[in-house]
Amino acid sequence: MPDALPTMRASLPNTAVIREVGLRDGLQSIRTTLSTERKCAWVRAAYAAGVREVEVGSFVPARLLPQLADTAEIAACARTLHGLFVSALVPNLRGALDAIASGVDLIIVPLSASRAHSLANLRKSPDDVVAEVARIRAARDAAGARTLIEGGVGTAFGCTLQGEVDPGEVMRLMQALLDAGADRVSLADTVGYADPAAVSRLFERAVALAGERFWCGHFHDTRGLGLANVHAALQAGVTRFDACLGGIGGCPHAPGASGNVATEDLAFMLESMGIHTGLDIGGLLALRARLADWLSGETLHGALWRAGLPRTLQPISSRTSSTS
Repeated sequence: MPDALPTMRASLPNTAVIREVGLRDGLQSIRTTLSTERKCAWVRAAYAAGVREVEVGSFVPARLLPQLADTAEIAACARTLHGLFVSALVPNLRGALDAIASGVDLIIVPLSASRAHSLANLRKSPDDVVAEVARIRAARDAAGARTLIEGGVGTAFGCTLQGEVDPGEVMRLMQALLDAGADRVSLADTVGYADPAAVSRLFERAVALAGERFWCGHFHDTRGLGLANVHAALQAGVTRFDACLGGIGGCPHAPGASGNVATEDLAFMLESMGIHTGLDIGGLLALRARLADWLSGETLHGALWRAGLPRTLQPISSRTSSTS
């Protein structure tokens, strides 16, 4: 038994990246419209706490998502911070052109592996979305832009509308996105149906298919398995994860959803496991307190904020030096 823990730790990475997506996935799912000033304050405070990847919003018509109408302004604010990798979600070519013009580093095109969810959410079939990615790639290349394109395959573990989603269909669509010109691909448990065993199986196949072009895991904590699913993905070789400060967010087609994995909880889990994130967890908790004030009346989630950091948690640099 004493040898079991070192063997398990050897299968995990030394570092991981957390992409803060609360400004998009979180805010689009709540009633409150946060001011541009406070969104920029969020970006700056997250950056001060070590966040180096952020999704600033979505380039969609303001009448559809008024909470994200100022995405171009938030992108401009984020681009003033040295070394911050800025991404935005786009549903179509029009949104992609606006995002490219804003200067973001990466655009995320969402694709639902569930045909029913795709039609309800985007009014397009999954293969229609693949064709849209091909048009976006052609427009990006014609403009000479360096913006990366990420194809995000959602409802990868099931769907509240369709039920089961065939893993083979998830892999087919992921390959189709790459063939259409996506630079990166990712997987999302949009409605919180995943469990660690299912994550291990699907993410191992995804990493084997896409290799270095596999970019990110996106988990919702709908049924309390978000962090466990992250751990399973870590063991499959994934090192980048989406998360929302305060665990806000969710899918309109997932009734009862509690939101995304909380950024501060995920950072704490990774750091306590010896996986370096570069994040100041105390700084994240302070920002979460500000967010709770800004979003008064909205429900925030997560666990770490209740009890705070344990006295036993030491910075990874200290643990490394003390054992060398």
